[in-house]
Amino acid sequence: MKRVKGYIFSRPFMGERVPQSVQNIVIRDFCDKNSLQYMLSAVEYAMRNSSLILKAEVNSLISEESSNILGLISYSMFQLPESDKLRKTILKKMIMHKKIFFCALENIKVSSISDINKIENIWRIKKNLPNCINKI
Repeated sequence: MKRVKGYIFSRPFMGERVPQSVQNIVIRDFCDKNSLQYMLSAVEYAMRNSSLILKAEVNSLISEESSNILGLISYSMFQLPESDKLRKTILKKMIMHKKIFFCALENIKVSSISDINKIENIWRIKKNLPNCINKI
């Protein structure tokens, strides 16, 4: 069974707030359904726009000691950095080292550049939704 390390938030993200216990339940369910062995989650710092823990987890993941870990799994893709450049850099680094980033809530697996492009399209839509005219 392939092993994955969890990644969750203790702060709101993209207008959502989900308790850590719920995030872990969703991740655990995703892992069960996809035959992945779930390791404990790292929790991002509560500071706004912090990605320090994510960066540390990616660096740890690509080190020699973590070669038997398939990748990282987050509760949601919207827990990735809001910065387009940083988000792409982190995902490309994982792909370059043959690691996978999973998004449990959205049931997304990022393992190629085309997967990053799909993620980026969804991010652009989410960021622009508040600018849409509501004619109800």
